[in-house]
Amino acid sequence: MSAPFSFPSDADAPRRALVPLVVPPVVLEGRTVRLEPMALEHAPALAALCEDDIFTHFSVVLRTQEDVERYITRALGAAERGTERPFVIVERETGEVLGTTSYLDIQREHRTLEIGWTWLGRRAWRTRVNTECKYLLLCLAFETLGVMRVQLKTDRRNARSRAAIERMGAKFEGILRNHVLVRGGVVRDSAYYGVIDTEWPEVKARLEGFLQQAG
Repeated sequence: MSAPFSFPSDADAPRRALVPLVVPPVVLEGRTVRLEPMALEHAPALAALCEDDIFTHFSVVLRTQEDVERYITRALGAAERGTERPFVIVERETGEVLGTTSYLDIQREHRTLEIGWTWLGRRAWRTRVNTECKYLLLCLAFETLGVMRVQLKTDRRNARSRAAIERMGAKFEGILRNHVLVRGGVVRDSAYYGVIDTEWPEVKARLEGFLQQAG
């Protein structure tokens, strides 16, 4: 007769301190960019960057300053609730606003979060800017905030975004089918990726290598 099935004991699982995750407003300095807490005063500079093709795979399209102001207002409301922390990407040398990026879906009790809503004006495409932003946000998440897992997601059809996420070393975790309705009723499948704390040293080394190559 076979032994009865038993569930694994919680004593065998890794454990972490149950301290709620709080992401304060901070400024992050890289060599090329500075990430500053987003504010309504950034709306004109961000609106000047908006072109339709930037938002091809986003859930909304920002075209006017009013669109950007609504986007910022929503993000600031989420920041007050502790579920998001939005940043503006600024070029250090010129002080020019290049785009935005955010911590999203901050899970206070589970110590996880997502990096998303990253979009750049055309001038910053195919530069070191996106890599440096991801590096700064991941360093803060894993090395200062003590995050357990960082999630990234994108439209399944967004080949450029998926290639960039995979290049940095995030693990593909699957497709969430019929995930959301975007841009007036378009059905989007979302590709999910993740980096966990034990993988961070390897991902960090990869990103530092890319940044060195970028000069």
